[in-house]
Amino acid sequence: MAKPAKRRVEGSGDDSSQTKGTSKSDSKPSSGDPGPTRSKRVTPAGTQPGGARTVARPAARKPSPRWVPVLMFSLWGIGLLVIVLNYMQILPGAESGGNGWYLVAGLGSILAGIIVATQYH
Repeated sequence: MAKPAKRRVEGSGDDSSQTKGTSKSDSKPSSGDPGPTRSKRVTPAGTQPGGARTVARPAARKPSPRWVPVLMFSLWGIGLLVIVLNYMQILPGAESGGNGWYLVAGLGSILAGIIVATQYH
């Protein structure tokens, strides 16, 4: 099957002054040659082909200080410890059935640790 003839397309960057056997990277435009022509098509800033908008990326954030993961694991540990000690009836006021405030405090501490974990990077 025969190959179709190559055609020159406007704005494609083909340089007709090239000689056979040289590649584009090897040849340099002559002093009077302006070089390859550029396309006149302009894409507005902030858009991509197809109409999709680009989203500005936030600047790179610094890593969290060392105390953030320490605080996170401490809150989880304290919350778990308070809940376990409540069920073992070791905490004051837990012997009489208690009113559940130790359980609320333990769960609140765990929730605070989760909130701190979302800020860790």
